[in-house]
Amino acid sequence: MIIVLRPNSTDAQIDHVLERIAELGLKPHLSKGEQRTIIGVIGDENKLQAEPLSAIPGVEQVLPILKPFKLASREFHKQDTVVMVGKVRVGGGAMAMIAGPCAVESWAIVDEIAGRVKTAGANILRGGAFKPRTSPYSFQGLGEEGLKILKDVGAKHGMPTVTEVMDPRQVPLVDRYADMFQVGARNMQNFDLLKEVGQTKKPVLLKRGMSATVKDMLMSAEYVLAEGNPNLILCERGVRSFEDSTRNMLDMSAVPNVKGMSHLDLIPSMACAAVAAGADGVHIEVHSCPEKALSDGPQALLPNQYADLMDRIRKIAEVVGKTL
Repeated sequence: MIIVLRPNSTDAQIDHVLERIAELGLKPHLSKGEQRTIIGVIGDENKLQAEPLSAIPGVEQVLPILKPFKLASREFHKQDTVVMVGKVRVGGGAMAMIAGPCAVESWAIVDEIAGRVKTAGANILRGGAFKPRTSPYSFQGLGEEGLKILKDVGAKHGMPTVTEVMDPRQVPLVDRYADMFQVGARNMQNFDLLKEVGQTKKPVLLKRGMSATVKDMLMSAEYVLAEGNPNLILCERGVRSFEDSTRNMLDMSAVPNVKGMSHLDLIPSMACAAVAAGADGVHIEVHSCPEKALSDGPQALLPNQYADLMDRIRKIAEVVGKTL
């Protein structure tokens, strides 16, 4: 439910509405825009049926939200969300170009890749310190040492960093080193983890699960938003299909779909078609020697391939009114 307040409502009237909602055992979310102030009400809306909230001074209108995801809906937030990752602006016409190795392997390797992708135009450095792998015998990441390397290299090249967090117990550690949490596809419905990163104010990059619908992804986003963290970015990384000649199928229809249903910005894991469709950024793995990569080498671009791709993306971005 959304409570729309009058343009001339006072702070005292707004506080009174917030207090009344809390008294009913519901959670209010205040959003102040340039022209309107609205309050999103989260919880069992049956408690509001007998409450004449529209009669409270300062209230102009009470509207139901029919979608199951409340805070992520366009009804609650008409404008696109803009998220700051360090000094990098994501959304609202500005694009996040996220690039780096799948896994942090060594300082030298990450440093070389960071320098190359920064020159090509990347503005956020990625790299995994904790790696969820299908096999328990595959490289699992360097842990805290990897986080330190990623932070140091990012600082050297003036790039904020993003890295995956896999478990609620890792959140404080990753929070200490990274500029943005990444919640991977396998953890999209790890609700305890979503709540934990939601209790921070640090940006969260939420990847769509391999078999998740768009609605599933937005419901997972709701967990983060409901905990009070508005700094959420969605990532379309490809879904499982019946086709076995590719690893994942990039669902390009998700870009306009999510943009229409939600105010959250989308950062796809692939490039030109996503930008042309209206995405606000690209998230790509880059490695200087993929054949020696300890994680997901076959899907990583070489630095010169990334540079060529950036040239194409710049041209597309200019046509659709985006800036790099």
